Amino acid sequence: MERNQSDCEAINIETVNSVRPKMPEMRRLYELSDFFKVMGDSTRIQLLWALEESEMCVGDLAVLLNMTKSAVSHQLKVLRTAKLVRAQKRGKNVVYALDDEHVKIVLEKALEHVDE
Repeated sequence: MERNQSDCEAINIETVNSVRPKMPEMRRLYELSDFFKVMGDSTRIQLLWALEESEMCVGDLAVLLNMTKSAVSHQLKVLRTAKLVRAQKRGKNVVYALDDEHVKIVLEKALEHVDE
């Protein structure tokens, strides 16, 4: 049984009881929190936005964002670990792209919210 850590009584226990089973597991909420921590960096947002427009290599991203290749590579590693971008070897270059359509949708919806 779950231990009650709240220091108050529910005003509307029916609402509490109807919402409780709809809450995601804590593990999933922690993963979601980690996702937003990764997304919460302005440099990574710039990289994601650039990659939303076009697949790009580290050097081109560095020029676009006026950063060092090392700094871009570091941030891309964080984004890859979070499964937000993917890398593909093309000849001597590695080209980065958004991992899937979900990343693009999250970026676009977040910008819509900011613009409201």
